[in-house]
Amino acid sequence: MRFLIPLISSSITSGHYRIISRLLSAHSTKPQHSTLPPFFNCQPPSMAASEESLRKALAEKQSAVEAHGNAVRALKAAKASKPEIDAAIEALNSLKLEKSSIEKQLQAAVSGSDGDGALSREAFRQAAVNTLERRLFYIPSFKIYRGVAGLYDYGPPGCAVKSNVLAFWRQHFVLEENMLEVDCPCVTPEVVLKASGHVDKFTDLMVKDEKTGTCYRADHLLKDFCNEKLQKDLTISAEKAAELKHVLATLDDLSAEALGAKIKEYGITAPDTKNPLSDPYPFNLMFQTSIGPSGLSPGYMRPETAQGIFVNFKDLYYYNGNKLPFAAAQIGQAFRNEISPRQGLLRVREFTLAEIEHFVDPEDKSHPKYSEVVDLEFLMFPREEQMCGQSAKKIRLGDAVSKGTVNNETLGYFIGRVYLFLTRLGIDKDRLRFRQHLANEMAHYAADCWDAEIECSYGWIECVGIADRSAYDLRAHSDKSGVPLVAAEKFSEPREVEKLVIAPVKKELGLAFKGSQKNVVEALEAMNEKEALEMKTALESKGEVEFYVCTLGKNVPIKKNMVSISKEKKKEHQRVFTPSVIEPSFGIGRIIYCLFEHSFYTRPSKAGDEQLNVFRFPPLVAPIKCTVFPLVQNQQYEDVAKVISKSLTTAGISHKIDITGTSIGKRYARTDELGVPFAITVDSTKDVTIRERDSKLQVRVSVEEAALVVKSVTDGLRTWEDVWEKYPHHTSGSADD
Repeated sequence: MRFLIPLISSSITSGHYRIISRLLSAHSTKPQHSTLPPFFNCQPPSMAASEESLRKALAEKQSAVEAHGNAVRALKAAKASKPEIDAAIEALNSLKLEKSSIEKQLQAAVSGSDGDGALSREAFRQAAVNTLERRLFYIPSFKIYRGVAGLYDYGPPGCAVKSNVLAFWRQHFVLEENMLEVDCPCVTPEVVLKASGHVDKFTDLMVKDEKTGTCYRADHLLKDFCNEKLQKDLTISAEKAAELKHVLATLDDLSAEALGAKIKEYGITAPDTKNPLSDPYPFNLMFQTSIGPSGLSPGYMRPETAQGIFVNFKDLYYYNGNKLPFAAAQIGQAFRNEISPRQGLLRVREFTLAEIEHFVDPEDKSHPKYSEVVDLEFLMFPREEQMCGQSAKKIRLGDAVSKGTVNNETLGYFIGRVYLFLTRLGIDKDRLRFRQHLANEMAHYAADCWDAEIECSYGWIECVGIADRSAYDLRAHSDKSGVPLVAAEKFSEPREVEKLVIAPVKKELGLAFKGSQKNVVEALEAMNEKEALEMKTALESKGEVEFYVCTLGKNVPIKKNMVSISKEKKKEHQRVFTPSVIEPSFGIGRIIYCLFEHSFYTRPSKAGDEQLNVFRFPPLVAPIKCTVFPLVQNQQYEDVAKVISKSLTTAGISHKIDITGTSIGKRYARTDELGVPFAITVDSTKDVTIRERDSKLQVRVSVEEAALVVKSVTDGLRTWEDVWEKYPHHTSGSADD
């Protein structure tokens, strides 16, 4: 801190100099050894390094300001001369300005925008949501009854956007890959979801306000606390910031006990009342019901659509000519009884899923069309970078697969196809990343998992999950139902193979275990090769072994005369196996909300006295493709408008005709706010103008060509730039009036 002294030393006496020097020395900061775990020893990226250095600089500057403040007070107490005190105050004010500058830089670093980044994000979101609700894209359900959290209705333009997104999804995936589409019931028997693991494990950790009983999702409270601290508390040290980021990175790995400990450590209370919270405990997210009037057949509203595909695998495999690989797809509603729904369409209790289950031979996960996506380059966030606190970086997909970052070609192919799907919808490629699941996030059976995350005003939101689930699902349903869900590879010539043969001696097992005989037989037959050979060795050496039967929940004694275990050579004409599953799962509502935000912007009116809202939807997903306006109320123009409207209908182009007397500028503004990409203005009986929404440029085309020009652009056969080059330009003040 001694660098501060020269600022004022020229006018300070030696006695006063000693006073200030002692005060500044008392507030000097010495480097301390880091106590952070090895997690933080990785090389941080430039952005993280900038934030860390800014936090350190701010801490030092704060200490300097405090020390200099004490020095000024000391000068006043020592009755120093006015010039000396004024010089010290001037230096102090200079330090405060420097501190303020660092604070602004740090705010920009943590918010990813300007110094008021967090506020601007909230203001942007509010402007977008207000427009979406006012123009009836979506609104809270049951609004006249004050609504229910987590339930929303789509209005006319919202329905149109959703319909267009799903139509493109079908075209991009189902048609392109020749997938088999199915439609299964939402009500699912308990036995199905018991087999899949949902009944026992589909839970989130919940805490309760100990006084009011209000429930909160525990990990969300901890996440909100960490984000709030990082974004708004600029006084925390670089070490504390790194600790909070570590908590965020490993949040999914925290047990109920660890999560509860963190909540207590940080003093987190109920957001609404500040009351203490209970310890976290699991809450099953499925809506339970009963099938039929007796109440004896329990069921649930499905939490995902995938199980309907898995249980139909046998029939779908037969329908596909008993050939692999093949994919089945389903679009439908899913239901999750969220603990504390929030963030609008991002976390709701009923939502639309579009899911694909691609069945493949576990020994061959190549894909015939992989070469079509191999050169795509986009933001990827492998788990190593996450664990080192780094940021996502652009990686060529082929390199990620060849280096083993992405487990296999088929998984890589679908990651590439998802990237193309989202960017063609209108998602900003610079705010889209593919994040690999950390080891603690993945199920034990999964080979690899990636999430397509889209950045919006709420942060990075998981919108698509792409997972290699191995053979878990089909095996689980095979075991529970007793129906083998398997595929077969036929050999051109028989192959001699060595097979493990487990032959329980039912007579001896029946005498020993009576009514439990079936459970023991099934458990013995279900042993894998390693377990069986270990039992064989133990029986040969000891004559008896303890064997755990999971359906009985206990160990039972197995004697040598109760089971025969051997290896036999057999000739096989085919290989029977359980297929692996690659599963891309799309949260349609989340994708649509992120598309709304990525498409929304404001621009000044011509007069400059107001900001006009615009949605820059690509024609592919725009709720209305075109509007038709007579320039003024004139019967001839209105007749021409009706002729063009009929042509647009015949061409299958959604449109809206507006013959109100409102000024053309206001009509343009109204349709821009709905994201309509093109407007046809009728100002003669022979030719008309076509205006493009974002550039506001206009061309003149004949009445007969108008519908065909719009259709060619909305169908993607040509671009607006092509149209601009081909047709005469139209310049008129009325376009922006």
